Amino acid sequence: MNGARWLAQALAAEGVDTLFGYPGGTIMPFYDALHGSDLKHILVRHEQGAAFAANGYARASGRVGVCVATSGPGASNLVTGIADAMLDSVPMVCITGQVATSLMGTDAFQELDVFGMTLPIVKHSFLARSVDDLPRMLGEAFRLARSGRPGPVLIDLPKDVQNADASHLPVHAPLPTDPVPAAPDASYHEAAALIAHARKPLVYGGGGISLGDAVESFRAFVEGSQIPAVLTLKGLGALPADHALNLGMLGMHGTRAANLSVQECDLLIVVGARFDDRATGKLAEFAPNARVVHMDLDACEIGKLRHADAGVRGCLRRSLDALTPAISAQLQGRNGGARRAWRDTCLQRKRECAPRYDAPGETVYAPALLRTLSERAPQAVVACDVGQHQMWVAQHWRFDDPRKHLTSGGLGAMGFGVPAALGAQLENPDATVICVSGDGSFLMNVQELATIARYRLPVKIVLLDNQALGMVRQWQELFFERRYSEIDLSDNPDFCAIAAAFGIKAMYVDRADSVDEALDYMLDTPGPVLLHVAIDQAANVWPLVPPNHNNAQMLDPEASDADAIASLTPPAEKESAHAIPA
Repeated sequence: MNGARWLAQALAAEGVDTLFGYPGGTIMPFYDALHGSDLKHILVRHEQGAAFAANGYARASGRVGVCVATSGPGASNLVTGIADAMLDSVPMVCITGQVATSLMGTDAFQELDVFGMTLPIVKHSFLARSVDDLPRMLGEAFRLARSGRPGPVLIDLPKDVQNADASHLPVHAPLPTDPVPAAPDASYHEAAALIAHARKPLVYGGGGISLGDAVESFRAFVEGSQIPAVLTLKGLGALPADHALNLGMLGMHGTRAANLSVQECDLLIVVGARFDDRATGKLAEFAPNARVVHMDLDACEIGKLRHADAGVRGCLRRSLDALTPAISAQLQGRNGGARRAWRDTCLQRKRECAPRYDAPGETVYAPALLRTLSERAPQAVVACDVGQHQMWVAQHWRFDDPRKHLTSGGLGAMGFGVPAALGAQLENPDATVICVSGDGSFLMNVQELATIARYRLPVKIVLLDNQALGMVRQWQELFFERRYSEIDLSDNPDFCAIAAAFGIKAMYVDRADSVDEALDYMLDTPGPVLLHVAIDQAANVWPLVPPNHNNAQMLDPEASDADAIASLTPPAEKESAHAIPA
């Protein structure tokens, strides 16, 4: 019983059944310990794929995802996936090998200070100096990853610690997750008073709803209060897409109904959201007439970017359950008539601004394809890459559960989709898992097709190919006077041939009248399938809020010419307040 074998047994005791990794020199004792263990190890083809796969596994399940890599380049290749988990609050434990303690600090082969390198992007880091450190470190790592606002934790394991005698170590017992405190009663009273006085209230829901296991409580609150709701990218599904009071996603690519309603409301009830810049647009002009009730588990978020007139810090589920009866009782009380008129205005706007799917022409219209696919596969788990296709999925897929929407929100990491999809498929082998990718993102982790093929994972991949870095091209068209710089991907390979080389079936479609047949093929064919879809390179994502503008100043196809852009963007404000999407 050495340290590595103790670790394998302890992971099983923590409830880990699947982990994702890639072996190498300093982590070999752990890989030796996997022989005879109950752990299912998934051999990915790049360590970034391991981190994203563990990430997708955790997002789809709510459980801790685990990834493993060796020291040096193995550890550094995990960094992007760790950062993604940190920014989107995904529970992960990342285990890296390290050179022997006697060699640390000597610039040994494949020595890298991954402990220091990851400090800004983890909840906590551990560096084992002795085999006796392992019980405390492992228990704390899983407790921290799960507790409060979830996130990634790193354990760096020197090779000699893995090889050291561990026969004296106790059998591992998981530590309990930290209890989530309830909000003080006074904060409920403050929130209820603000809601009672509001004439145009609006609910603004985010990813914290799912993280706090508060989806049902959130839906009961919206139903009981009859207050219209908008959702962030990470909040999609917290309220079903077809719910009458769901105005859709807000923000840079949000719906007109959502953005205009936010700008006009007199009270924002913020539930598990953090006023991200992609949601707010120009923060100083976001919801200018609104007071704010901010409900969140993380005290650091309340008042961080927008003053909260009432801050409700604590368990979202309990907070919503406590407020719902009081708010429901107000329906026929003060301001009841004004609220009904406001609600009617919001819902009328939703009907008038509903997207259309009858695009003319013979080419494939991506929003229509995605809307049709969401209707054909309503229970699917969808893993997105980053770019225009990511926004089209957010706008047009009919999500009814936030754990069915796996998307890189805070980091916006291209290459996320394929490995996240395989992680979600391994979490639930019977689920329909669909990866929606773009031609730029797909090639960033295309090697994980080998993982999908090896483990016979029935992941369906929809590859929207416009032969360009589409979102960058759109921004260069709109805000850089059509000076297209390094966005041309017209020399893309034959993606169907690539899939075939991995033993994965594929189909190509480039006509709108072939979409139904192509979707039938993809959904009805057993095993993994790649659907290569050619779309118009000039297609843009609408609406779009320009940088340094408020959310009411949306561009749409009728206002997307250069003169309209210039009128919205004075020369002094041409420098974007947002980062150009990667």
